[in-house]
Amino acid sequence: MTQSEPEVGLEPDRPNAARMFDYYLGGKDNFAADRAAAEMVLQVAPWMPEAARQGRELIARTVRHLVEEKGIRQILDLGSGLPTRDNVHEIAHRIDPEVRVVYVDNDPVVCSHGRALLADSKAVSVLQADLRHPEQVLAHPEIGGAIDFGSPVAVLMMFVLHLVPDEQGPQRIVASYRDALAPGSYLALSHAGTDAHPELMARISAIYQRANSPFVPRSHADIARFFGDFVLEPPGLVNMWPYAEPPATDDPEVAGTGYSGVGRKP
Repeated sequence: MTQSEPEVGLEPDRPNAARMFDYYLGGKDNFAADRAAAEMVLQVAPWMPEAARQGRELIARTVRHLVEEKGIRQILDLGSGLPTRDNVHEIAHRIDPEVRVVYVDNDPVVCSHGRALLADSKAVSVLQADLRHPEQVLAHPEIGGAIDFGSPVAVLMMFVLHLVPDEQGPQRIVASYRDALAPGSYLALSHAGTDAHPELMARISAIYQRANSPFVPRSHADIARFFGDFVLEPPGLVNMWPYAEPPATDDPEVAGTGYSGVGRKP
């Protein structure tokens, strides 16, 4: 860890949102506290592993859309989470190996795993920083060395903003990133929603109170505000599946639990 990186403790005895997500995906980068909290979530939302897998497929579709169809060659992945199968850079590099990707996360485990995975990659870097401080992230020399903000950039905020409580100003945070982007840039985000199952989401939120990050699902209207004056790509801010048919599921509780969209800066 360099002096410019934030001192974030490992806290193995406290549930961690990234490691809980890893557990839902069947990963091994988690501790007993993470597994215990995740199992509590599974008691009220047994579909969570399937939702997590579908979430990874959504990220893959989004990256392919941005790189292959929109010509994006720079990606800033904020709150990237633990590396897993088909990471953002792997998906992008199947289309163009020159696509530059910067992963940003404040979790030291996430960053150490990411750096080990990317040790030999020149087009990809991992930055330990807190997306809630956009002025620090955007001014970081590692970002400046990899991303040209004078050209179009895709900013990914996938499954991360619902871990930022209202009192920390998520709308202001996202606006700061939007303002830093050149015309023709894109913002892609996915976010847990409250519209369809507010009581269920409240129960999940209560479990996350003991974790390192809260769980703050929001309404469709509040999530739409994150895009500001960006123009939403068709079909707009929709129920998680913007660029392909929804994965087959017969569980009605999964529907309406989150929204996803991609917006373009005019």
